[in-house]
Amino acid sequence: MDIVESLFRWAHVVAGIIWIGLLYFFNWVNGPFAATLEPECKRKVIPELLPRALFWFRWGAAWTWVTGLLLLMVVFYHVKGSDEVTHNATLWAGEADSRTIGIALIVFTFLSMHVYDILVKTVFKTTQIQFVVGIIWATAWVYLLQEVGGFSYRATTIHLGAMFGTWMAFNVWFRIWPAQRRIITAIKNGDAPAPADPALAGLRSKHNTYMSIPLVLMMVAQHKPWMADKIWMVGVMVAVGWIVCRMLYKKAANVPGF
Repeated sequence: MDIVESLFRWAHVVAGIIWIGLLYFFNWVNGPFAATLEPECKRKVIPELLPRALFWFRWGAAWTWVTGLLLLMVVFYHVKGSDEVTHNATLWAGEADSRTIGIALIVFTFLSMHVYDILVKTVFKTTQIQFVVGIIWATAWVYLLQEVGGFSYRATTIHLGAMFGTWMAFNVWFRIWPAQRRIITAIKNGDAPAPADPALAGLRSKHNTYMSIPLVLMMVAQHKPWMADKIWMVGVMVAVGWIVCRMLYKKAANVPGF
């Protein structure tokens, strides 16, 4: 199993580099650059550049998510007697109540993108609301995993990361990619894209960029339990990551040329 786990981790990291690297390229390089292009230039550049970049982008997202799920299965779900998921009982062999709560929390981790999607369409109308609700959500979810579900510190942090990663992969395949296909087709035909498509793709891509920074923290922090007895620190670190992300957006809009 050590060999299998190492191979899954290797594939997960490589796929993640492809995905997140292109995510940052789209948001901090291509976005500001594309805004400077003349319409005629856009008709030549975008239909050639974006399909190639989006191919690696969406499949990088898919394989990052799949290999992450496989890692969760290997590390946390498959071994009876492991205490990685819960402190005092295994997920599969523990008492019925503990087992039911643990399974429910895991299921919600991978279905919560529908709740996120609904909230974005209805409640998350301003950046301030998105920022505050996102921090509250992250902190509350960590509390539920650790204090109610009895998850270990490692399991808690990585399941928060898995939740963000699932939302991000959902955005790529079901919100960003369909909108971008319509945008590319319109520009290729010499038409103006429907205003809703750039707005949708841009918003969800920005959400993914913000979520990616705490996601990477959750991947790293599970190996050093410095937040294990300070649940509130998770919300603080999510906020710090988002502040850094905002600073990077501002820098991207003002990168000097040669």
